Amino acid sequence: MDKVEALREILAQDPGNSFARYGVAMELASRGETESALAEFETLLTANPSYTAGYFMSAQTLAAAGRRSEAMEQLRRGIRCAEREGNSHAASEMQAMLDEFER
Repeated sequence: MDKVEALREILAQDPGNSFARYGVAMELASRGETESALAEFETLLTANPSYTAGYFMSAQTLAAAGRRSEAMEQLRRGIRCAEREGNSHAASEMQAMLDEFER
């Protein structure tokens, strides 16, 4: 059984498991399955809008696919989330990536 299958088994038993959903999205992104990965990130962030890492990794996936404007918008959402959550480290990482895009 591969990682995605194992994580999807977890999700079958606990669809709200954000960590497993994030893991599926990350694994799909690493395989180059961009649209499937982005769909998983969207499901994750809809169910758990406070999952800050989801915004950053979704933005990186979009950027790798050449979808710069969408990546920038996702970074803006992620920065707002990180600030709400008091996660200054994540906010600064996403701001640095956004600054690079805006240059």
